[in-house]
Amino acid sequence: MAIVRKIKEKVKRIAQKKKAVVKKKTVVKKKSAPTIELKKQILGAQETKVEQTKYSHPEPARVSRYMPQELPFCYGKDKMVLQVRDPWWLHTFWEVSGATLDRLRNELKEEFSRSKWILRAYDVSNINFNGNNAHRYFDIFISEGAMSWYIDAAPGRSWCVDLGLLLPNGKFITVLRSNVVTTPLDGPSDVTDEEWMIPEEIFARLYGMGFGLGRTSPVGRAWQERAKQALWSSGVTSGASHVKKQQKERKFWFKLDCELIVYGATEPDAKVTLQDKEIKLRPDGTFTLRFALPDGEQVIPVKAVSADCVEERIITPVVNRETKTSALVKG
Repeated sequence: MAIVRKIKEKVKRIAQKKKAVVKKKTVVKKKSAPTIELKKQILGAQETKVEQTKYSHPEPARVSRYMPQELPFCYGKDKMVLQVRDPWWLHTFWEVSGATLDRLRNELKEEFSRSKWILRAYDVSNINFNGNNAHRYFDIFISEGAMSWYIDAAPGRSWCVDLGLLLPNGKFITVLRSNVVTTPLDGPSDVTDEEWMIPEEIFARLYGMGFGLGRTSPVGRAWQERAKQALWSSGVTSGASHVKKQQKERKFWFKLDCELIVYGATEPDAKVTLQDKEIKLRPDGTFTLRFALPDGEQVIPVKAVSADCVEERIITPVVNRETKTSALVKG
């Protein structure tokens, strides 16, 4: 009986162990189900995110707007720049540092406040300018505090400009000196090349008629007559030559030309020149010039100089003419 009891107890313990193992497995299954579901949700969310970004475009990065700063009013350096605007005008700008102004005040004392700021323009054509060997110069009184100025110059010349103080005793002190510039010509160059020389008659017909046919013109009358003959002997255009041929056969001819009248006025004591030849003024300072007007562009520079030779002005009319000619002979 004892043996049977032991066997039953052993079987009972084995049955209890099996029951505990089964119960443990059941508990594990219940705990693992939410974990698997959570993993599925995470993977699904990642797939959705990848799917959404697969066809999307990233937004461009926004660059913050940069507002450019204005140039400073001055740089604290002594500098003067000269530049060419056209054959008749120059432009210069400059800066005088505070240290230089303080030095001038200390050196000149009371004379500094009584001095005048001026621009002195030098004609330095074809020379190495050393400050004293300019062909000529003229002064321009400028307003106090000015930092730029336009200068009325002459074409085809080299220029250098000084900014300085004119003392009460007439002495000029240079404060700044500009670079050297050259103004372009306002017409055809007077330098000729033998390879491109043309007969005098053709040159007169092409260029000279613009300055030579009026009675008040400074050009000689002998040259005028040669220019007229050259013009009418060759004809203004090919059509004019055809008209000349018909003139002999039918005694029919037709001529047409144009003249240009240039008039102006200035101070009666001023000097007015055209191509370096003086024009006589009327008592009231007016003048009138007559010119032939051939085809092409005519450049007529006229210069007026004040009686004291301090100021000069140049005005250059540019006139274009185009003549059309045709001839018809009915059969």
